[in-house]
Amino acid sequence: MSTPQGTSVPPTAQASADAIAAAAERLSAAAGTRTPCAPIRDLIGPDDVAAAYTVQERNIAARIAAGASVVGRKIGLTSPAVQQQLGVDQPDFGVLLDDMRCDESAPIPLSRLLQPKAEAEIAFVLADDLVDGPLDDARIRAAVDYAVAALEIVDSRIAGWDITFADTVADNGSSGLFVLGSERRTLDSFDPVATQMQMSIDGTEVSTGTGAACLGDPLHALAWLARTAREFGQPLRAGQVILSGALGPMAAIAAAGTVRADITGLGSVTATFSQE
Repeated sequence: MSTPQGTSVPPTAQASADAIAAAAERLSAAAGTRTPCAPIRDLIGPDDVAAAYTVQERNIAARIAAGASVVGRKIGLTSPAVQQQLGVDQPDFGVLLDDMRCDESAPIPLSRLLQPKAEAEIAFVLADDLVDGPLDDARIRAAVDYAVAALEIVDSRIAGWDITFADTVADNGSSGLFVLGSERRTLDSFDPVATQMQMSIDGTEVSTGTGAACLGDPLHALAWLARTAREFGQPLRAGQVILSGALGPMAAIAAAGTVRADITGLGSVTATFSQE
């Protein structure tokens, strides 16, 4: 596998077309019934990255066909500790759809989720396409319209979060929902790597971290994604929201309540969960 600065996508999947289809159906059924399923690595293997992304693409295509639209991407596994836990040396990515975005002011029914956890992140909204040309630091910075505090509500369709790299990639990077804060900052007035983060649930601190915890610098994560998205033939586009990766450990959301993240330079973002 490659370093985080590259990509490890092999040219072709090793798993059969039938296995890929079965894995996609297993995950789709789990999402549709809100019932976690067995890992899909028994179908495609734990390390077949190309097969895992193919499963992801199949289920995203089905959601788009049903009316959803792509609004951005999420980057996962940006923490060296989490990479080591899953035995990889790279991040992964998932696709953000419009029906995944939630407003700070609207309670989120827990019934929409299976086994959610919250992560505090920096979201970048792009001003420019990153279709061609160099992807050096200057180009990446120039492509960012603004940054905003974000909560990613990660979720797994796989029972007990029993995941390998292939499991989480196939499951759209264990994506669930996301919430963006209201304070927008340009990179001229805000340094992502220098941020400090504190996250709480109902006032109790559950996570702390820094910008450096996200692949050394959240802008490094954005650069990795820009390169990888090109290699997949799906380059990043102006207006897309990019969740750059967790600034600290995620925390389980076990009951109704309010999650708040405070990120220096970006203010706060909250998500409230209800049992209905």
